[in-house]
Amino acid sequence: MKILDGGMGRYLKEIGAPFDQPEWSALALMEEPSTVSQAHNAFIDAGAQIISTNSYAVVPFHIGEERFSERGAELLALAGKLARDVKESRSDDVIVAASIPPVFGSYKPSEFETKAGISMLTVFKQYLLPHTDVVLAETISCIKEILAIQSVFDDSGQPLWLSLTLEDENYSSDPRLRSGESLSDAIEYMDIKNIKALLFNCSQPEVMGAAVAMACKKMPMGTEIGVYANGFKPISNTIEANDGYSTMREDLTPESYLEFAKQWKAQGATIVGGCCGVGVEHISMLKALQGL
Repeated sequence: MKILDGGMGRYLKEIGAPFDQPEWSALALMEEPSTVSQAHNAFIDAGAQIISTNSYAVVPFHIGEERFSERGAELLALAGKLARDVKESRSDDVIVAASIPPVFGSYKPSEFETKAGISMLTVFKQYLLPHTDVVLAETISCIKEILAIQSVFDDSGQPLWLSLTLEDENYSSDPRLRSGESLSDAIEYMDIKNIKALLFNCSQPEVMGAAVAMACKKMPMGTEIGVYANGFKPISNTIEANDGYSTMREDLTPESYLEFAKQWKAQGATIVGGCCGVGVEHISMLKALQGL
């Protein structure tokens, strides 16, 4: 069992790092990068063996077209270097994951445009990956996005991990991406021989189990299966990701999150962490999974 870190943006906000909309976690990267290193170290101290670069918000949707054009490469390289420097300063055997975000904004499957998406993803490939160990494409919400990501990163020389975001209120055995496309169809479209891990993130903990079960059945033996749920109340697919702050669930305590994680492990998950709103205290509880 590998433990992934938790939600970077919310942690930066908690420790008083520069943090606001629309820049989200990119603001700390631009104005006070030492706080990003502090966050990486805090998650490692809590037990995380995988840390994700603070690159999720380094996209025009959050920092603007002009700033991305002028500073995107610099900021991506900085995000990678900060994580790599933390890894090298620790005695821990840490994996640095290149956080590849949805380049047109979270939960916006209808707005994904292949040609422009590939252009932006190529910038991530060129400037972020020199500092990382694996590629973690996150919060993927449609099949078209999967295909574009694979076209860019299949030949990157690093293991490719895909992480899909699911409809929050679909508790059936037929999990669906936020586009409404079925997980079963999404897996059929994947070039699965080049995917080393299939994960599910930024959705309610309650919807993850069915996805884990299906992934374990459909993915090749040896593929890592992972979960990192969020701590928000259910998210509408039409939410503006840079318009205010999502409401947190009061019932998702570190103890209750661990109970979900135990279920995911029993269903076959081999990587568990947290997404937005799942903090250091939650990740610290996950260490118990390694003793089970």
